[in-house]
Amino acid sequence: MPTELPQNRVSPNERSLRESGTMQLDPSGDGLALDETRRLIASNKVEGTAVYDRKGEHLGSVYNFMVDKVTGQVAYAVLSFGGFLGFGESYHPVPWKSLTYDLRLGGYVIDIDADTMAGAPRHGPGEDPFTDPAYGGRLDDYYGGRAPTV
Repeated sequence: MPTELPQNRVSPNERSLRESGTMQLDPSGDGLALDETRRLIASNKVEGTAVYDRKGEHLGSVYNFMVDKVTGQVAYAVLSFGGFLGFGESYHPVPWKSLTYDLRLGGYVIDIDADTMAGAPRHGPGEDPFTDPAYGGRLDDYYGGRAPTV
């Protein structure tokens, strides 16, 4: 069952690509996008993208992101933070909506500094914290109190 989206709610800078609930391709496009278009980007191009704080200092990079199976929306970006050559690295899920792409930096900007990121819920390589049903709540509690929106 497709996600029901509000009809006729397109901002002046957007256009509807297809009827809601259909698999029709963008009729003005060149076919199926596999890499990147003006508005879409492949997941493998997002992974590895640098993440900076508001001052432009490098915090880490996007390791992967978590997509809600029901809505299809990206819920969290998992940032790779710290470490050297893959050793001592930790992974920090952050709300996807807290990231904004900066063309000048060629990466994402988040309104969190390195100290705040260091205190955030995290996990190590090979661990899957989302198997703990309370982990998502801890993320929401941590970031909800800090409002990391840009």
